[in-house]
Amino acid sequence: MLIRPLELKDRDAIARILCQGDTFTEKEIQVALELVDDVLKHPSHLDYHIYSAVLPPETVAGFICFGPVPLTDDSFDLYWIAVDNRQFKNGIGSRLVAFMEDIVRGKAGRQIYVDTSSTPPYAAARSFYEKYGYRIVCVLDDFYRHGDHKVQFQKKL
Repeated sequence: MLIRPLELKDRDAIARILCQGDTFTEKEIQVALELVDDVLKHPSHLDYHIYSAVLPPETVAGFICFGPVPLTDDSFDLYWIAVDNRQFKNGIGSRLVAFMEDIVRGKAGRQIYVDTSSTPPYAAARSFYEKYGYRIVCVLDDFYRHGDHKVQFQKKL
C-alpha cells in the first residue's frame, strides 16, 4: 500500500467510500468533499492535509484529512479518516493514523485532537481511536443535535 498526497483522480473513490454504510450523514459527506475540493483547488494552502491510501494498481482504499489547529503552536486536528468497507481489518486505518502522526511529529506537533459523535454508527470509530492511544478528554452534551454528543479525543505525541 502506498500513502500519497491527494490527487484529482481520487475524488470519486473518496466520495464512494464516504457514502458506504450508515456512518456519515449526507451533510457530513458534503463537508468532507468540500475539503477535498478545497485542497485540490488550493494545494499550496496548509490548513488541511489530505492523503490517500492506494492499493495496486491504483485503487483508493482510504483517506485521511488533518491539519494544524488555528491559533495554536503545536496542536493538530484529525478531521476525517475513512476506509473502504471492503478493506476493513486490513490495517489501512492504522497505517493512515501512524502516517499522520509521523507527519505531525515532523512539524513539531505535540498533540492531536479528534472530534466524533456519540451515536451508535460512530461506535467503531470511538473504539478505533481508543485502540491507538487516543483518550476521551471532553464530551459536549447535545452538541450536534439532541442526544448526539460531541466526543473529543486527544493523543499526546
